[in-house]
Amino acid sequence: MASLIDCPHCGLRPREEFSVRGDASVTRPDPEAGAEAWHDYLHLRTNPRGRHAEHWRHSGGCRRWLVVERDTITHAVLAVRDAQEAAE
Repeated sequence: MASLIDCPHCGLRPREEFSVRGDASVTRPDPEAGAEAWHDYLHLRTNPRGRHAEHWRHSGGCRRWLVVERDTITHAVLAVRDAQEAAE
């Protein structure tokens, strides 16, 4: 049985319709930031256990970016919201 994700725009959809970008808490450095800041941004990431927010794209549906909160231990999806609305 495929797991479903409740897209705020399309409703319940199969997980296979989504692609994952990664950690939603990482902030891109300023273009003029030094090499160390860019190295940290590109290569140093945590691997959290438990609840974690990620950017996902509904590539097989509305094509919107979403913030999906899921448990990295059980892979259960806990919450889904539109990424643009979450940034406001």
